This record gives sequence, structure tokens and C-alpha cells, in this order.
Amino acid sequence: MPPAAPLVLTCGDPSGIGPEITAALMRRPEGLPRFAWIGDPRHLPPGTSWQTLAQPAQAAALPEGMLGVIEHAFPAPATPGRPDPANAAAIVAVIERAVKLVQAGAAGGLVTAPINKAVLRDGAGFAFPGHTEYLAHLAGGCEVAMMLACAELRVVPATIHIPLSEVPARLTRQALESAIRLTEAALRHDFGISRPRLAVAGLNPHAGEAGTMGREEITLIAPLLDDLRAEGLDIAGPLPADTMFHQAARLLYDAAICMYHDQALIPLKTIDFAGGVNVTIGLPFVRTSPDHGTAYDIAGQGRADPTSLRAALIMAAEIAARRTAAAP
Repeated sequence: MPPAAPLVLTCGDPSGIGPEITAALMRRPEGLPRFAWIGDPRHLPPGTSWQTLAQPAQAAALPEGMLGVIEHAFPAPATPGRPDPANAAAIVAVIERAVKLVQAGAAGGLVTAPINKAVLRDGAGFAFPGHTEYLAHLAGGCEVAMMLACAELRVVPATIHIPLSEVPARLTRQALESAIRLTEAALRHDFGISRPRLAVAGLNPHAGEAGTMGREEITLIAPLLDDLRAEGLDIAGPLPADTMFHQAARLLYDAAICMYHDQALIPLKTIDFAGGVNVTIGLPFVRTSPDHGTAYDIAGQGRADPTSLRAALIMAAEIAARRTAAAP
């Protein structure tokens, strides 16, 4: 596959672990794709080797282990573990700046370090539940879904950051169909799977057990899956969620669509806690992120594991290369 342009990596909340795991990657840069970090270099750990860039393309010429930085000044310093609302607007501005670079073709894809939504809400009036929804807004309001991926499993929750009590009402035919179609398209276009095999979980224990434990499988999920199978999609389900994630079952599908957040994330994080990647599917540009938060409790202590960020960069580069190869 032809290489895409270098990626851009946002700094995230500089009081979290984003800057230190970025610096940790540069100490072991073998196998990393080229990328440019956008943020305030004052927030990088002492001793980080970095060089100012004007454009992401310049990252390709840097020596291995040198972090290319597109400087973005923040109003306040960053104290590890102590988020500062004064920096909230700059955190949001970095995301916007990175998206514009990708949309302009100056970067091949976007990787985002973790943010804290409460800090952004309080400090900048951030009105979105998270990165996923904000990026969809910046892309013009397209339909998106959150895929969590590791080497052994891909999962997509049909509902995301809502209370469990609200899931049955929010689990509409439109929401579930959108998640399924976005997943099928992403597997083909971004992961190179020509004939995706999908597995769809039930909502209730034992997938409702013929209606004795809930009827959503009968009234909503199964009829939709029948219609999609009639179109030619390869879909199994609705399946009992407690039996679809063991090793032999995972060999039968390329991605699992789940009904709510924890149904999807618990198996993935059990299988590969350190290496999971969050992929926003449905966007017109590539976006991944590490599958963890700001980790304020360990920020600045040298304990943060950069494995998920490494995996996010590598996956973004692979997806970007596939899209470049498929472009007319």
C-alpha cells in the first residue's frame, strides 16, 4: 500500500498522561508511522527531544526518535493530575486545528490523546458527550459509530455514553441499522475485508430466550437482521452476549455489534486491556485514539503505558494507506 501523509496527534488534556506517553513512544520509535504532535511544547516531559514543524509533511524528514511539534500556545502551564479549566479552550482548538489539517490533505489521519469532557464543559462550554460526537460535528454532521479494536476482536456499541436505564428506549431500528451498516462499510474500506462477517448481540440475557427475558430481540433486532440478510449482508444473531466472545466464537465473525457500552467494552478490555484502539467509523477522514482516559491519578509518575497510543498510531496509518490506495 502507498504511504499516506504523516498523521497528526493532538495533545489532549496536557494535565493527563497524553504528553508523557507521546514522549515515551519516541524513546522506542521502532515501527511507528510518521506523525506530528500538536500542542504546547512546555507541556512535554523534561528531556523530550522535539523540533518545531510548520506542516505535518516535515515529520517525514526528522531523525528517528525526534518528536515533530506543531506548536499551539496554551494560556496556562500543565500540572500532572490537576486539570486546569483555563486550558480547556486551547484543548478544543487543537482538535479543530488537527481536523482542518486532515480535511485539507496536509495530514493522512488524526489520532487524539484523551480529553476530560467535564473540564472542557466547565472551562470552554463544550457541549458534546465526547470526541466522537464533536468530530462528527466538525465533519458536517455525518453518522458515526465508535469501534473498539484489537488484534483479536472488534466491537461496535449501538448506543454509547448513556445510562443503562435509557438503552431500551434509545435502541431504535434506525440506531441499530446505522451501527451495522457503518461497521460493514468500515470493515470493507478501512480494514480490507471484502466479505465482512458480522455478529449481533441480543439486548437481554440469553438473547431474550424466546421472549421470556425480554422481547426486543423478537420485535426489533431479529426483524432488522432478517431484512439486512435479505440484502446480502452476512450477519449472525441476535446472539446471547455471554457466549459470543470466547475464543472459538470470535473466529466466526469480523466484528460484533453490541447493544450498549459495557456489553462491547468489557470483552475487548478483558482480551487486550493495554492494546485496544478506539476508531471513529463513518467519518470522511481517519480518526483513532487510545482506548483509555486521561488517567490523572498516575499522570507525571512515569507509570503510564503507551501501548494503546502506539496501536492507535499504527492502525490510523494502516487505514490511511488503504484509503490512499483506493482513492481515484
